[in-house]
Amino acid sequence: MCTVCGCGTDQVEGHRHSHAQGPSHHHGDIHFGQGPAGIEMAGMTQERLIEIETDILSKNDRYAATNRQALRKIGAFAVNLVSSPGSGKTTLLCKTIEALGDQPLAVIEGDQQTANDADRIRATGAQAVQVNTGKGCHLDGHMVGHAMDHLDIAAGSLLFIENVGNLVCPAGFDLGEDCKIAILSVTEGEDKPLKYPDMFTASKLALLNKIDLAPHCDVDMELYEENLRRVNPQIEIIRLSARTGEGMQKWVTWLTANLVAKSVTAAE
Repeated sequence: MCTVCGCGTDQVEGHRHSHAQGPSHHHGDIHFGQGPAGIEMAGMTQERLIEIETDILSKNDRYAATNRQALRKIGAFAVNLVSSPGSGKTTLLCKTIEALGDQPLAVIEGDQQTANDADRIRATGAQAVQVNTGKGCHLDGHMVGHAMDHLDIAAGSLLFIENVGNLVCPAGFDLGEDCKIAILSVTEGEDKPLKYPDMFTASKLALLNKIDLAPHCDVDMELYEENLRRVNPQIEIIRLSARTGEGMQKWVTWLTANLVAKSVTAAE
């Protein structure tokens, strides 16, 4: 178990977790993470927790910088897909690959165990490498660098990094990507951005997936967007359904436009 956050990994991860507080607090509720470190651990001072976090993240950042430099040289646009389990990341990714046609791309699949998702991606004809983290709750820069070594990432490619399903730990770890993209199933509840603000603050784009189910789930789509912008006023939002195809073209256009912008920057 992580000695900092108890989030499932047997390594010291040193990442900071903020605990979102709702608009009101019931007397007697318990709130950890109010100190400078954003978390509390028995027997450890806030100063020591910050020291651990700084050490771990600085090492990760060096790996991420190497990944970013390699991707910049070839004008590849990399996105870090983050979400809770069951949001529809892999289905959305498969549909995205199909919609992109002959666009060069590669996929890094992160899970604790199995190669199920990588197998699904490879079935589309795309190249993919599976990264199993064991008890680890997220991908890190070192893992992604190793995965990149096993891929033939062509110039002008899209690189999709599907992170481990988790709305906490991946928020603090740079992988060398151009941006994080948070995927939300509309069935998860409109308050999800308020409960896990770090992830949505770190994301450039939110994809509201499974909108075809919204009429059957008493979902307030406007409240979803309102809460996303409460934690991140600059976040872009696209509503879509990987199953029906609604909104998919807008998502594909977003990807290709950002790839072109990245390629132009790399050429300068």
